[in-house]
This record gives sequence, C-alpha cells and structure tokens, in this order.
Amino acid sequence: MPTKDRLRALRLEANRTQIQIAKLLHIEGRTYQRLELEDVLPSTRHLLTLSDFYQVSVDYLLCRTDRRAVNR
Repeated sequence: MPTKDRLRALRLEANRTQIQIAKLLHIEGRTYQRLELEDVLPSTRHLLTLSDFYQVSVDYLLCRTDRRAVNR
C-alpha cells in the first residue's frame, strides 16, 4: 500500500476531512490533497505530527510495516 493510500485510510478512519488534517499540519488544503493523490511524502515534521495524531508509528505511515504500534 502506498503512503498516500495509508494517509487517506487513516484520515477516513478518524472521520476527518482533508481540510481538517491540513489545518492540523498548518498547510493549505491543496497541499495536503497532493499527499493523498500523488506520490509526495510528507516532511519529517508533518510525519511526526501525523504519527502523534493517529497514534501510529512513522514506519506505519511510510508503509514500512503493518504494525501500528508506537515504540515509546
């Protein structure tokens, strides 16, 4: 599963809109939309914010693992 699909699935699971997630990341809605539509990876800062928000590991967001667990 590409990262863009994982981001979309997590957003829908959290019952959030693209605009809501864009605001969380302090970016334009159109910029977030590109993350779900194209093979554009989020910045490190955004990956960390998304990881905290969805309570999943960065590796999960990047599709390096199917384990959601965050090692803390």
